[in-house]
Amino acid sequence: MRIRKLFKFENAHIVRNCSSDRCKRSIHGHSYQVELILEAHRLDHGQMVYDFGLLKGNIKDIIDSFDHAITFWDKDDPSYIQACKDFSARWVSLPVSPSAEQFSRVIFFWADAILKQTQMQNGEQDVHLHSVIVHETATGYAQCFGDDVTNEQMGKLDLADFEFSEQVKAEWGDPMMYDKLKSGKSFINPSVDLQVQV
Repeated sequence: MRIRKLFKFENAHIVRNCSSDRCKRSIHGHSYQVELILEAHRLDHGQMVYDFGLLKGNIKDIIDSFDHAITFWDKDDPSYIQACKDFSARWVSLPVSPSAEQFSRVIFFWADAILKQTQMQNGEQDVHLHSVIVHETATGYAQCFGDDVTNEQMGKLDLADFEFSEQVKAEWGDPMMYDKLKSGKSFINPSVDLQVQV
């Protein structure tokens, strides 16, 4: 069974080396919609794949890092990168270009890592990320699957290669979230009192 959770954010970027002149040479923004699709072959004690409320924590915070921020490729011109940092309190540095395709890979990479490091408390089993869909416009989206994340021909992803502005980190529910993620520390879901014994 699969479930879908929708997230939204507003973000600005430049996508270098693309075909469109406007896209590769001018800062521009989009109203993104992100679909996180989770899958499991059994249900938890609440008879859910995964409680939607649990996705409002670390996973929402990491996706929200992009909201009202500028995102840039760490291989871009150093003067452009410095200007982004100087003139925006909210920015995210990626080891890949900020295209819709790469946004879907990055969000899959982060959300998957958080899920794998989460200690479940309500009988969840076999919960995994099926795919991530990033709608960049009303008519265009990119969809990422697990194989896309590990495909180094699409660019290597490593937790150590991302950087977030201080303002972005300050707005996370847990300001140490990304450090925990990089160090492999567990995230612990809230414990549940069972009202009816299963």
